[in-house]
Amino acid sequence: MDRFVIRKPKAQESPRKRDPGEKVYKQATIESLKRVVVVEDIKRWKSVLELPGQSKENLIEALEELKKKIPSKDVLLSTKIGHTVNKIRKHSDHDVANLAKDVYTEWRTFIKDYSNKPSIEVRSDPKTETLRKNARKLLCNALELETDHPLAENIEREAFHLSSRLINAPYRRTVRALIFTLKHKPETRTHVKTGALPVSALVQNHKK
Repeated sequence: MDRFVIRKPKAQESPRKRDPGEKVYKQATIESLKRVVVVEDIKRWKSVLELPGQSKENLIEALEELKKKIPSKDVLLSTKIGHTVNKIRKHSDHDVANLAKDVYTEWRTFIKDYSNKPSIEVRSDPKTETLRKNARKLLCNALELETDHPLAENIEREAFHLSSRLINAPYRRTVRALIFTLKHKPETRTHVKTGALPVSALVQNHKK
């Protein structure tokens, strides 16, 4: 009987026009929640704030990212991020100092009022931390700097961040490429040490 049935193509429906006043909801990821804190991200932005010679743009970006989170009292104590932000309140740039003041005040107020409220913290395992520490040591050697220099830490944290916070093949290749360049290209090494070449640009150029 099907051969006697005339099938007409379905008419395409025109897309529904959205009301200008209609609310648009976006699905939130767990990491986007204010009380879900990735400790590595806190440490990464802390290393940016503490590295000498940072541009105003880098400091503002770091503080804006920190403002999105409220670390627990334990995270504040273990990372000492509160101490770092407090010092930035005395920065010579008015915008940087005011933003640091906002972040510090919001954290202090929340801890005071909701100190017993639980938060979710995401930390790296000991094996990961050991591998990363070795990478920083090699970066220090390539930069011809003393062990545990903040510049090497900043470079490694940026590489780890761009590798989705994983010790994977891209992370290893990126670190190896960075070490090779910093060790065998004195001009690049000098530009990185003086701040002429930003850490973010250096790592992005060597991302594998």
